[in-house]
Amino acid sequence: MKVGFFIGCNTAFNRPDLEQAVRLSYPLLGVELDDLEGQSCCPSWGTMPSVDMAGWSAVSARNLSLAEEKELDIVTVCGSCYGSLGEVRHKLQNDPFLKEKVNGILKGLGRNYRGTADVYQSVGYLYQNIGVEKIKQSLKYSLEGLKIALQPGCHSLWPSAIYPDREEDSFHPHILGDMCRTLGAEVVDYSRLTDCCGMGGMRSADMEKAFNLLAVKLKSIKEEADPDLIVTGCSSCLIQIDTAQVPLNKDRRITFTIPVLHYMQLLALCLGAEPEKVTGLAKSNVSAVINKIRGDGNV
Repeated sequence: MKVGFFIGCNTAFNRPDLEQAVRLSYPLLGVELDDLEGQSCCPSWGTMPSVDMAGWSAVSARNLSLAEEKELDIVTVCGSCYGSLGEVRHKLQNDPFLKEKVNGILKGLGRNYRGTADVYQSVGYLYQNIGVEKIKQSLKYSLEGLKIALQPGCHSLWPSAIYPDREEDSFHPHILGDMCRTLGAEVVDYSRLTDCCGMGGMRSADMEKAFNLLAVKLKSIKEEADPDLIVTGCSSCLIQIDTAQVPLNKDRRITFTIPVLHYMQLLALCLGAEPEKVTGLAKSNVSAVINKIRGDGNV
């Protein structure tokens, strides 16, 4: 099994430890990663769509065409990339005029968009194409004894119709929780599960509002669930929750810190990866979580 790995700007520049988690985990589960040489920014929603829909679509279509020419689907750990690439694919499937205009742009690059490559979020791809039993059989360590709160991420949930690995009910998502339980964790619920973390365009436009939004969510998590760890399936959510807890504590908007990791980092740890390679850039202190995992011994 082989899939195109769309890394994304945030992951490559800010969290290469997450990138390493994917590169270590997928092959251990029988999936070969293709780097889609020549890939560029997706580009995300905060840039081109409101100014030039055809230009924005053409950049995404060019990235998609890199996978198409190798007859591969795409997997990414970034919710923004997942949303952008998936939305463009959906638009081009349903708007022949836009598709014609996009291919007119791509013709100058010697490329053509056909619409044959699907776009998956990393957790959803494993859930659908590998399955929980294969993952269970591959584990070296367990998350048994860890209480986890989830942050699925907006782009993993909406608009649900455009994704091949979509939830049956975006308001009651289960895939990330099922995948965490597969690793042995206890998943605890809280009322603001589907709330936005405040990353992306909001953080770029008004950081204080973005931080205030996250503070409300974090208080809900702490008061209602009090987990050992927050687990997300989105690199943007990871960066926001991991970095924003420092200024939120400094300003006394929260008075606690909850460690946060992407699911792929946890999976890599459970498959036996060296912690420094796959979690080394975490701002929140994840050492207790790592010690708990390693202290449990072999599954």
